[in-house]
Amino acid sequence: KNIGPYVGIDEVSLSQGELYTILINKEKRGRSGSIIAIIKGTDVRTVTSVLLKLSRRRRFQVREITLDMAPNMEQTARICFPAARRVTDRFHVQKLAYEAVQEMRVKARWEALDEESIQMAHARACGKIYHAPLFENGDSRKQLLARSIYLLYKKESLWTESQRTRAGILFREYPNIKKAYYLSMRLGLIYHQCKHKDTALTRLARWYDEVDRSGFLAFGRVARSIQTHYLEIINFFEKRSTNAASES
Repeated sequence: KNIGPYVGIDEVSLSQGELYTILINKEKRGRSGSIIAIIKGTDVRTVTSVLLKLSRRRRFQVREITLDMAPNMEQTARICFPAARRVTDRFHVQKLAYEAVQEMRVKARWEALDEESIQMAHARACGKIYHAPLFENGDSRKQLLARSIYLLYKKESLWTESQRTRAGILFREYPNIKKAYYLSMRLGLIYHQCKHKDTALTRLARWYDEVDRSGFLAFGRVARSIQTHYLEIINFFEKRSTNAASES
């Protein structure tokens, strides 16, 4: 089977939560022949035992392999495709930032649920019926936090009118979630806007500074993960720089 110079390796859940490792030929762009291998499991020994059956010549023809930040994927890539430049998939980097925002939203929702439980117990003790206060869009506080899950994954320009209204209330009530949302969006913009490695390095450094100043623990973990996989992340922009130079 033709592997191609650019491949991607990732884990997927195909049935009943079982994890599989999939290797794809990225040049095929999802067309026929894209899938090189699907292997049940994700541990290094299982996956490498299959991929090493590919001929050495074909494996050494791979120039670049895209992967996530999981240690098992990195080890598999090093063993099976030692000549390939490893590039961290940008979507996995952005996903870390999105999850950090969601972590803050979920924490606030649990706090809102606890507060509502206290207010309900107090009302019952007083022989009253508790009615949760509503915001101008009709959401209670816990509903506001629950219903904001999807808008925090989306760019502001893609919000519906109701999401725009809900976001305005959410950000007014929870300014830290607002700050975290825009931190995650600015990380995404680095990938969308930077065509050269040096520009990306400068923008990433500024983003790190913003994370430090924010004091958000969830984003501190994101920054540390990025620093740990720094070389593989920068390789994404290295390729862009090379392509830009060849086009000029």
